Formats: sequence, structure tokens, C-alpha cells
Amino acid sequence: MNVEAEAAYAKLITLQDGNFAEDYYNYAMVLKMNGKGDQATVWVDKFFELKPDDLRAKDDQVNRSELFNLSKDDGKFKINPMGMNSNADDFGTSYFRNKVVFSSSRTASKKNYNWNRKSFLDLYIADVNESQLKDADVFDKSINGKLHNGPASFSNDGNCMAFTKNNSNGGKENVIRLEINFSTFKDGEWSKPESFSLNSLQYSVGHPSLSADGNTMYFASDMPGGFGGVDIYKVTKSSGGTWGKAVNLGPKINTEGDELFPFFEEKSGVLFFSSNGHFGLGGLDIFYCYIEGSMVGRIRNAGYPVNTQYDDFAGIVNDKLSSGYFSSNRSGGHGGDDIYGVDLLKPLDYGKKIQGVVKDDNGNALPEVFVKLSDDKDSVIETLTANTDGTFFFLVDSNKSFKLNGKKETYTEGNNIANTFGKEFIVIADLTLLKKEEVVIQVIPDLTKAPSGTDLTKVSSLKNIYFDYDKYNIRRDAEVELAKIILVLNQYPNMVVELEANTDCRGTIAYNQILSDKRANSSIKYIQQRITNPSRITGKGYGKSKLINGCECDGVVASECSENEHQLNRRTEFIIVDESITSAK
Repeated sequence: MNVEAEAAYAKLITLQDGNFAEDYYNYAMVLKMNGKGDQATVWVDKFFELKPDDLRAKDDQVNRSELFNLSKDDGKFKINPMGMNSNADDFGTSYFRNKVVFSSSRTASKKNYNWNRKSFLDLYIADVNESQLKDADVFDKSINGKLHNGPASFSNDGNCMAFTKNNSNGGKENVIRLEINFSTFKDGEWSKPESFSLNSLQYSVGHPSLSADGNTMYFASDMPGGFGGVDIYKVTKSSGGTWGKAVNLGPKINTEGDELFPFFEEKSGVLFFSSNGHFGLGGLDIFYCYIEGSMVGRIRNAGYPVNTQYDDFAGIVNDKLSSGYFSSNRSGGHGGDDIYGVDLLKPLDYGKKIQGVVKDDNGNALPEVFVKLSDDKDSVIETLTANTDGTFFFLVDSNKSFKLNGKKETYTEGNNIANTFGKEFIVIADLTLLKKEEVVIQVIPDLTKAPSGTDLTKVSSLKNIYFDYDKYNIRRDAEVELAKIILVLNQYPNMVVELEANTDCRGTIAYNQILSDKRANSSIKYIQQRITNPSRITGKGYGKSKLINGCECDGVVASECSENEHQLNRRTEFIIVDESITSAK
């Protein structure tokens, strides 16, 4: 417990006049680490009053209600303490071929000491024996220098290494920074370490995580231009082998606090990192999120027992997301920081992906359409512009309903709904937009002349919609016609429409009545979710009582109709029942 730190902050705050917001936040974090969560909340609220736009404060306000769930063991993880931990610091694991490399201050031969009176860190390597790390030994003497060395990361073939080390030259005010070095394995030995192009005497870079091919790297740095503290960045090599510009991963991941120890599991697209800026259980917690390109899914706290009130950090997992390792200074360990194994007993919930294509009514892709994603209460979640090929996607939470809206000049708005209750990671939700000129010419003149009770499917371009055999879901071709009906209903807010849903002749009378009711309900629901005053659209099913082409099946009649003829009966028709069609414009 940080008893001394708590006492120091408590005394400091009593001497202040209420304008030192950062001290309030730090005091709250110390209280949380000391197991005093209720008191910590009081000081976070005071901090929020002074800095309401702080990313840490916002994250706390949004996620505070999750504290109970994060604090309980719901059977997702099994923790395996490592017997090879020492009374020194052991942390920062990485996969290396079929072994694990980690950092440790267990080195007895180093005479220099760190600020905590422990030896400087070296890289070690250990065998993997079921759930344990065994036979730890020095990784490579040519890599381990005089000061701190590690943690490290390796390409998938184990021939490229990036590792953290101290910058021995010193910087401003003789402060020793962290830097990243690279080495390659060739002819049975590691090459002389080469300095990362972004290393600096003015700031630190460290905690590298290499991609499988070694050409992309995530890392942590307090370089200027970030959100505060230490941020996580991504950098990629050019075809010529030169590292490009570092890209900050943005405010969803980074805060004014510290985000450290990134690990990107490439196969699943999940980034793991540690943070004291996102809402957690205390100290550093391990978080994860799905990322694709520049899009970042919801940040999720791994929860107990991976996270505790202590520092829990440097999480890595295998490519099956079934097991991994992390580090912690929690009570009950061998020394300061210890390494723990973890089995993932349940799949990680890192959300879902809604993707689609924006098209016109001829099925052609529409480029650069403005697309809006909202929740089922119409609160906007995110917006974007569709790509030149009409494609778009959003990263969203599981087990929720969403609404999508597309807008483009000279086109009507396109709408769709989607939900993420199923097991599929990708949910398809396309959008269809109609040319405004076509709708005005074909539809509106007829509507202004329509007397009460007139069936507008006979006098305008509005057509029946059709269903597949024994199905009641809305087909893609039906969405085009429904979009026209929705447009008209929104332009004429007093218009009332009744629909009639029908089936073909096959099946019993009772079954077809149920099926037609389902077709009516799916059509009604689709329209109601997209118009003002949804009660204006009603309807019911008529089973197979209104066949239009003599394709009977009952009694002694055995229909010889083709499938195309049966299709004409599997329809929903739309009828105007109120002539109050004054335009809303």
C-alpha cells in the first residue's frame, strides 16, 4: 500500500485553495490503489469539476457504473503464478519462437543499482513447460548493456528484435531517457544494436511491439504533441526499410495519463495496453480494444482477476486468444514485479463490426456518402464518409441495436437498422439512396391528385414488395421500393397508409395466415422506424385469400404455376386510406 503517498497528498491538499486539479486526481489514484475506492470517487469528482474536458475525467464518468462488474471474478480468466519469479523485478514478457523472453533485475553480477536499490534490468529467456516458465537464463550477453535492457519484442520468425534500453548519454538536466534499439539474428548471433530513428535526448521511446513481419511497430513515448503523459504510437517501415512518421493512436486509447506496454495480436486485430488514465481498479490496469486501420473499437478493462488495485501491466496473448502472460506488483508475489500466466476461459468481447455499401436504386456504389451511426434512442455515436467504392464500417458494442443514415447531395436519405446480438463478428447493413429528381417526377404529381382510398400502387411508381418462399425478411430489392414509400410519408406527414401482406397458395390456410401476418409486421416495423408519426402505417396479413393469377393449390386443384407466377402472390401492397397529404415543405 502507498500509505506514505496517501498521507503526503492528504496534507498537500489541505494546504491548497482548490485550484490544483492534478493533485486531486493523483490523490484519488493513490486512494484507489490503497483500496479506498469510495474516497477516491469524491476526489475524482472534484477533479472533474475543475477539468471537465479531461479525457481521464470523462472516462471515469462514463465507466464508473462498471466498477462492480470489473471487480468480480466472472470466470473469464485463470491466473497462474510463475514459480521462476525471483525476489527482484520480473516483468515484460514476449514470445520468442517456442520460448518466452522477459526483463529482470535478478542479475547478481551488475554492481550498479537503479533508484530502487535493485540491479539494472537484463533480458532473460525461459522455456515453456505447460502453464509454467522454467529454467530462466540470460538471453544474450552481447545485447544486455550496463544499464536497463528490456522489455523486448520479436518478429514472428524470431530474427528481428526491438528492445527498450536506457539512453546512456543523458539528456536535459542529465535525465536518462528510454530508447528503442534493433538487432537481427544472422549466422547464429545477434547483430550490434542499432538506434531507432525516433530516439531522442529530449523524451523517451520504449515498450516496442513488432508485427509478424517486423515492418510495423507499436510503442510508447512521451514525445511532444501527445495527449499528456506517455502515449501509444504506431510506425511503419517504407519499402526501403526506413521507419516513417509515428502516428498517435488518438484520444480513444491515449489520455492525459500514461498508456504503456502495447501488444498487438495481429491475427485477431486486438490491441492490449496498460493505462492509469482510463477508469480502472487502481494503478495500472490492462485494457484491450479492436483496431482496424485508423478505427478504434470500444476500450475494455480486462477486469478482475487480471486487474487489481495494484499495477497490472504488460499483457500479451497467443494468436488463439486462449492464453498469455502479464506482470503485476500485487501482494502475494515473490518480489516487486512478478510474471503471471493467464488462461482465457471465455472468448474476449471486443465488440462487433457493422459494414456495408452505399448504393443507388440500380445497385451502383455511391462514393463519399456521409454516414451516421446512432443507437436505438437516436443518439449519434459516430459519423464518417464512405470510401470511393461506397464501402464503410463502424466498430460497435455487442448485443445492441443501431440505426444507420446516409446523406448525399441530390439524393434522398438512406436508412437501415442493424443489431449485434448474434455470434457473427461482422454485421452487414447496406444503404440505398435514390435520386431526388426521379422521386419527385414519378411520385409527387400523382399523390397530389389522389382521392381518399385510392390505391397509389396503380397510379404512381410505388410498387409492391415481394418475399422469398416461406420467408418474411425484407429483401434488398424491397428496400428500394420501401425507400420511396418512406420518402413520401415523410414529405406528407398527415398521410395514412395501410398495407396488405399475402402468400402464395402452397401450405395450409392457417400456416399462410401466420406467415402473411409476419410479412405485414416486418414491413410495418421497417417503415415505422424511419418515418414521423409511425402510427400512420398499419396493416395485416391475408394469407392466401387474395391470389391474383389463378395459382390455386387447395382441394382438387393442383397448381402447375411456375415459381415466377407464385412469386407474384408473395407480395405486400400499399393503399392510401387518408387523403390529407399536405406537404411538410
